[in-house]
Amino acid sequence: MSLQASLRGTGVALVTPFKNGQVDWEALERVIEYVIEGGVEFLVSLGTTGESSTTTDDEHRQILDFSIKINRGRLPFVAGIFGGNNTAAVVEKLRSFNFNGIDAILSSNPAYNKPGQEGIFQHYMALAEASPRPIIIYNVPSRTSSNMTAETTLRLAHASDKFIAVKEASDDIYQIMKIIKGRPEGFLVLSGDDFMTLPVIATGGDGVISVIANCSPRPFTDMVRAALRDEMPEARQLNLKLLDLYKQLFVEGNPVGIKAAMEIRGLCTREVRLPLVPMTNSGAASLGNLLD
Repeated sequence: MSLQASLRGTGVALVTPFKNGQVDWEALERVIEYVIEGGVEFLVSLGTTGESSTTTDDEHRQILDFSIKINRGRLPFVAGIFGGNNTAAVVEKLRSFNFNGIDAILSSNPAYNKPGQEGIFQHYMALAEASPRPIIIYNVPSRTSSNMTAETTLRLAHASDKFIAVKEASDDIYQIMKIIKGRPEGFLVLSGDDFMTLPVIATGGDGVISVIANCSPRPFTDMVRAALRDEMPEARQLNLKLLDLYKQLFVEGNPVGIKAAMEIRGLCTREVRLPLVPMTNSGAASLGNLLD
């Protein structure tokens, strides 16, 4: 099976459990085993949900090495490489990075300096030249303050076979459909938002990199698989059961909500690192009412 085929379906953006300010390794192992048993197709470590922006470089390496060891090659493994706002620094990181056990990387648009479309294109092309692994492009305007247009995504997809997918979190279904229409063969379009997964698949997309799959992997992966089989009545029914949970997980931000849900599941604490704070008791109570 090709890498692209193995990334079709549900990827889970793994949380990084903490306990008393430190990475909770026992909890991380529980989480990985839980989502694998729950049916996800691939693992994504150290994305936004994994709190990569508040973990140190040493912790990054330890988290990756530990997660790769627990995975034992059972599922494809994607590592988040923070997009940063300094292309040269990201390129240098890629050139010195240990990619053992890593099948692909996920990298977002540069944040804060708000590059135009040509700047975004040149940034990703520099990453493609430096990376020995395939790249999943991550368009998340709500965090980077710049949207990568469909035209730029397609330009990248056609410019280098190093780009194998896009994680689209623009919530712009027209933009997503333009990418689906113009993409080269084998280039995957993955939803970056759980609530958009069904619409994205219905218009020809390939799956999702999910937050909710941390706490509810089985019902969510069942929905995604039904949609990919084009069994839409079943997929719609399963999706509607999750609809309120999609929203409640994000009312106090991500990964604040999913950490609280994981605590309710008994998988890890709701602890997050500043400047994030744990979910309020009232928010967690509302979550508890939605978790089956």
